[in-house]
Amino acid sequence: MMRGAALDSAGKRAAFALFYGPLHFLAADRVVRTLGADAPPPSSILDVGCGTGAAGAAWALAAGGSPITGLDRHRWAVNEARWTYCQLGLRGRAHLATIARLPPTRVGGGIMAAYVLNELPDPMRTRLEDQLIEAAGRGIRVLVLEPVARAVAPWWDSMAARVRTVGGRSDEWRFAVDLPPLLRRLDRAAGLDHREMTVRSMYVGPT
Repeated sequence: MMRGAALDSAGKRAAFALFYGPLHFLAADRVVRTLGADAPPPSSILDVGCGTGAAGAAWALAAGGSPITGLDRHRWAVNEARWTYCQLGLRGRAHLATIARLPPTRVGGGIMAAYVLNELPDPMRTRLEDQLIEAAGRGIRVLVLEPVARAVAPWWDSMAARVRTVGGRSDEWRFAVDLPPLLRRLDRAAGLDHREMTVRSMYVGPT
């Protein structure tokens, strides 16, 4: 889920779809596989603040094609997520929605919140955090991804402590990565160097 200012021009939307979306896919794929969050496959995945759908799609694909539902408050992002699911051959749906109250998720399913909590005002973030902890306590897999920069998520340590109380873990990752050619060219054009990717995660596995 992205604030309106992040998508207020065609250029910004193109940058997100062509550059940041693929980077989120690569990061999510590595974290999911390293944590073993792909096995056993979640019966379904709810991607909260799905954006272009890239991170949730990475989890679904790693798990062999778990059905996925994306939620976002931005219509452009919802349409992009639908396109992503279709292009990757996933059983996926995306809906225009707020996250004031998450839809029910059955035990055996998973909930992803990738690069979204840091975008929310504190009261909304706290409500979502409470819902994620409650779901994890009922045996639903929960995976949270965020940038490693401490300033982006000053709430991280307190939430990580809550995640541990329901049997979860928090990690900080640094992966070597070989970007696809187009993404490598865009990376260089932006003055960046993603030979390594960093991300941090919180994860509560199946019980």
